[in-house]
Amino acid sequence: MAKPPHVAILGAGVIGSSWTALLLASGCRVSVYDPDENAERLVREYLDNSWLTLDKLGLVARQAPGELLFHRVATKAVEGADFVQENVPERIRIKHELYSLIEPALTQDAIVASSASGLRLSELQAGWHNPSRFVLGHPFNPPHLIPLVEVMSNERTMPGVVEAVEGFYRSLGKVTIRVNKEIPGHVANRLQAALWREAIHLMTIGAASVEDIDTAVWAGPGLRWAAMGPTMLFHLGAGPGGLAEFCERYAESFERWWDDLGTVNLDKDTARRLVAGVTAEAKANTWEELCDKRNELIVAVLKATAFLRKE
Repeated sequence: MAKPPHVAILGAGVIGSSWTALLLASGCRVSVYDPDENAERLVREYLDNSWLTLDKLGLVARQAPGELLFHRVATKAVEGADFVQENVPERIRIKHELYSLIEPALTQDAIVASSASGLRLSELQAGWHNPSRFVLGHPFNPPHLIPLVEVMSNERTMPGVVEAVEGFYRSLGKVTIRVNKEIPGHVANRLQAALWREAIHLMTIGAASVEDIDTAVWAGPGLRWAAMGPTMLFHLGAGPGGLAEFCERYAESFERWWDDLGTVNLDKDTARRLVAGVTAEAKANTWEELCDKRNELIVAVLKATAFLRKE
């Protein structure tokens, strides 16, 4: 029997803890690095809170949980690791310092992926002497629940590395997409940023309340987007004529809507209005209760659409 993969988690915040839970559920040996003296306690609490959810999703392997180790020194965590998932704060100086530290300690075949959501791959690569086995592996929060991982490489990446990364993520139950062009925010973050910008605009002009705008998303198109992406859904939206007929029929309407979309700034006054808009539900539930509610709903959606993820 092949030994389970040894994975190093660098940075044990919310993202790192979530990755740790998924990896342990998959039977991996996990070495966690974080300089915070409370990191081990916080990660173990996260594991306790997430394990039942992972089990409900069928993501707990027979050999789970894998071995879990904690380190206060990054080089010790990556020692002998097959794969490294880096999740340290989104500040380029901190990431470059970490890369410079761990590079000499990595095995020859180790692959390193960064969870960075806003930094570009080329600027991350500048922290490496040899970035040929370093890629972007950006998950969606929380990684133990949301299947998506955005993977990106470039001409400095060794052939076969991206395929190996995608294969590893898929073995954990993840769904991967490739980002082919270096752009701020990658793909999924830009899509949600575009939607949120218009949601804020609608609030600003008084078209609807924050609560009703949120409801319009989860009770309307959000349900469809859980099954298929917008272009495929519009392909189905005009009947047997497909997307060609949809574009011909609705081009004028969409052009008019696009021309009227708003541009907003997330200034203090706008933030204050947004915060006030979620206050009612936030007051009725603690942050932990809202997280639990979110996770339960995500689990229900994932279980209901599980057949879509099977090849």
